[in-house]
Amino acid sequence: MDHHLDHHTDDIDHRILAALRARGADPRVAGVARALSWAGEHGALWLAAGLVGAVVDGARRGAWLRATALTASAHAASMGVKRIVRRPRPAHVEPLVRTAGRHSFPSSHATSAAAAAVAYGALGAHPVPPLAAAMCLSRLVVGVHYPSDVAAGAVLGALTARLGARWMKEGARGVHGAPRGRA
Repeated sequence: MDHHLDHHTDDIDHRILAALRARGADPRVAGVARALSWAGEHGALWLAAGLVGAVVDGARRGAWLRATALTASAHAASMGVKRIVRRPRPAHVEPLVRTAGRHSFPSSHATSAAAAAVAYGALGAHPVPPLAAAMCLSRLVVGVHYPSDVAAGAVLGALTARLGARWMKEGARGVHGAPRGRA
């Protein structure tokens, strides 16, 4: 591997993080970023949204429950990758929030947010993708992840939800005794 390229990538990661973390100097921005961090802990916001979708949209309850399971699975996958990679959190910026763990790659907040954006977005929950993007950005504003952590988490989450899309849609056909097989 080209160590010059690796150093250059690290430098860009550090510089982007420092610039976005500086946005947290504005108390309004910091407040929103902290709230998103709190709500996204362990995928809580996204899991709750999926369960609400299942209750509100009874005709597609199965699809909503499967979308929620995909979101939870993506989060679990990110935790597993985090334990393998063990990248330390950024040390060159002062974080605005405490974290549940000390490993940074990938961002589990970004993973569950992207999974929810893809899965719930496919079910017509149009506010979820922009909220998920804000969640991803908040991880940089609060200073607890590098941009590459967030990007990797978002890819992992989106890929997990995309790979489960057929299974999720089959859940919609399984409502009220209808067959769950192919249409």
